[in-house]
Amino acid sequence: MASPWSLRRTLRDSLLRIKHPDVPLAVALRNTAGVAAPLIAGALGGHLDAGIGVAAGALNVMFSDQPGPYRQRLRAILLAALGGALSGYAGFVFGAQRDAMIALALAWGFAGGMLVLFGSAATRVGMTSMILLVIAAATPLAPAAAANAAALLFAGGVLQALLAVIAWPLQRYRPERTALAQTYREIAALARHPPPRDAPPAATDALTALQDILLGHDQARGRAMEAFRVLLDEAERIRLELLALSELDSTPSTLDAARADTADVLDAIATALDSGDPPRTTDTALKRLDQAQTTVPATLQPHLSALGGALGAAVRNADWAGSRGELRAARAERELPPALRGTAPLVQLRANLNPRAVAFRHALRMAFALALGVAAEHVLGLAHGYWLPMTLAIVLRADFASTLQFGLLRAIGTLLGLVLTSVLLLLAPGLAAKIAMLAALCFLFRWLASANYALAVAALTGTVVILLDLDGLSPAQSLHDRAIATVLACAAALAGYLVWPTWERGRVRTAFALMLDSYALYLETLASGGDRERRAHARAAARVARSNALASLERLRAEPATPTALLALIERLFAHASRLVRSAMALEATLGDTGSDPHAAIAAMQVRQLAARVRDPRATAASERVASAPAAAGDAARARLHARIADALAALRHALDEATA
Repeated sequence: MASPWSLRRTLRDSLLRIKHPDVPLAVALRNTAGVAAPLIAGALGGHLDAGIGVAAGALNVMFSDQPGPYRQRLRAILLAALGGALSGYAGFVFGAQRDAMIALALAWGFAGGMLVLFGSAATRVGMTSMILLVIAAATPLAPAAAANAAALLFAGGVLQALLAVIAWPLQRYRPERTALAQTYREIAALARHPPPRDAPPAATDALTALQDILLGHDQARGRAMEAFRVLLDEAERIRLELLALSELDSTPSTLDAARADTADVLDAIATALDSGDPPRTTDTALKRLDQAQTTVPATLQPHLSALGGALGAAVRNADWAGSRGELRAARAERELPPALRGTAPLVQLRANLNPRAVAFRHALRMAFALALGVAAEHVLGLAHGYWLPMTLAIVLRADFASTLQFGLLRAIGTLLGLVLTSVLLLLAPGLAAKIAMLAALCFLFRWLASANYALAVAALTGTVVILLDLDGLSPAQSLHDRAIATVLACAAALAGYLVWPTWERGRVRTAFALMLDSYALYLETLASGGDRERRAHARAAARVARSNALASLERLRAEPATPTALLALIERLFAHASRLVRSAMALEATLGDTGSDPHAAIAAMQVRQLAARVRDPRATAASERVASAPAAAGDAARARLHARIADALAALRHALDEATA
């Protein structure tokens, strides 16, 4: 049974828990260099104002430097830089005109809120654009001067982009190789330590991210990319065979040696991908796997053989997964699977322009909150009042749980950063000391952002305070005003949810039902047979839907006053659905590339009926009583998988029956 939500426990855990930073030191250092270098150059050249403008632009786009292909990274940073420059220009030009700024805040808030439709990178562009709009408005300029200032902001973004891709000719495929190496290590861990049968399929998130990187719109072409895509396919095949062996092997110790050899080969492939060298020390392990086929039960031999073949193909392609493959002729790139192919932006926007859509509600909430923040800044005459709408843009999220958590942590981190930075500036008032402190705080902000949000906000606040101090704004004079604006903004963000709430409890059933529908589609491809690509697309869609459902469940757990019965039901359903999809993936491994299984069609029908009941608890359960298809004659292994699928379906049905009793 899930424990009730506790504000004290949530806040305590968020403040005290420091996760291992997932940002490489090299990335944090180069992003910091992009902010500090313009300040140093400006100070040495006697143009500190220009250095501040470029540094602000570099700080604005810092978090757009995310893992992925270089083209993808370059495009994200430049789009963020362009959005920041245009927002800065609008703020500089219209900052002194209250009505115009309120109208701009409405437009920027709505547009920035709707960008949540297009993922985290677009969401960051929207947030930073809103921030620069209200910050620039504090310094009204003539159009010509505003254009110069906006150009400096854009130059800072370009500088970060250049730093992000400066090693491109030397390490052209480094992001792809790193992502593949991580995936192969996760599958190696799966080989060494098979998870329980009710656990979700391992390496799901890694494979989803990898598929987006290798099959997205920004990948390169050529022999190396072909090798990467083969490695992606083989990773999926290896995972399927390992899951099948786990499901079919009644005596775990039977495969201990084979699992160890498999893990060794996978680790060798990961090491080769990291270094760019050919895989080494794999021949002996592959030979032992080949010999092991004669010592295991007959039901396991086909899967052990397929596993060895997939590992051999992965080893061969790992040797080609680098720049040396570019010497061969480029081939046409593979199309992105439908499950990961983005819908046309206008179609997505049109579909979400209604009050029931989460993105639309968030966009309206953001628009009015930002506009009210700008209006309050002008009407109340708050000194440094831009801190109020700026904090609103940062804190207000698409769901209540995140807004509450980030609001509280933002308030605590901001107050901590204001106090500590003011003290540091009093102790070390020199220009060189200020730039050094700014660089240190900027590095901590970039490095700790995913480890502890409160500490990261404290570092960001210090960075901004020092940047403004270099521009002539005394931190001691603005400490009181910024603290008040931060508290008011966090309270206003939470009040916006109380006025027009969007609770996860109203969306989690839909997210879970969509996951079940994707599982049903996957089962249908197992029933039809003969179309390997369609089956791979359905599997990819199931991974994406599962990730979305899990994210919804996590938001539900973090939401206050969540009905305990609903949370317990979704957690039970998630566990049983994991059993279902693991068994289905093991079933796919028994079918090969072209085989089919009529039982999968019956199971798919039942899963769709269960999805309908998840969406609407009032739906009748009578239609779910469908006769099971007979197992393939003489196929005991497949019969066991049929039984496990049936058991998972029965458990899902029982959980729903209890919830509606």
